[in-house]
Amino acid sequence: MKQDARPAESAERSARQQLGDRAEELARSYLESRGLHTVNQNYRVRGGELDLVMQDGDMLVFVEVRYRSSQQYGGALASVDAHKQRRLLHAAQLYLLQFHRQSPPPCRFDVIAIAPGSASRTARVQWLPNAFGA
Repeated sequence: MKQDARPAESAERSARQQLGDRAEELARSYLESRGLHTVNQNYRVRGGELDLVMQDGDMLVFVEVRYRSSQQYGGALASVDAHKQRRLLHAAQLYLLQFHRQSPPPCRFDVIAIAPGSASRTARVQWLPNAFGA
């Protein structure tokens, strides 16, 4: 039996990636229902990524979405440590250089922490505006 010499395509996202995609979609919907508008999603640069870039009035909001299935090791909010904050700041600086070089708007960093709820299809969303400073 002859085997196909081409490697299998990796178009399928892993279960973990799919879970992250759903968490980001939930966060986006949550923030939009509270009046924010999506500007960009999954902005990737070398050394960092911005999950969501939202507009809140004249404020540009960089949103880090964190999902944790348990509170072990401090949960979702605790996972945005100083190292992660530096990576987010780096990505935000490059974003501003690319899209707002002439007149950068006021900015803030928010965190959305998502944890599974008590029912199988519910999730607890915790929004922490202005979670850390630049």
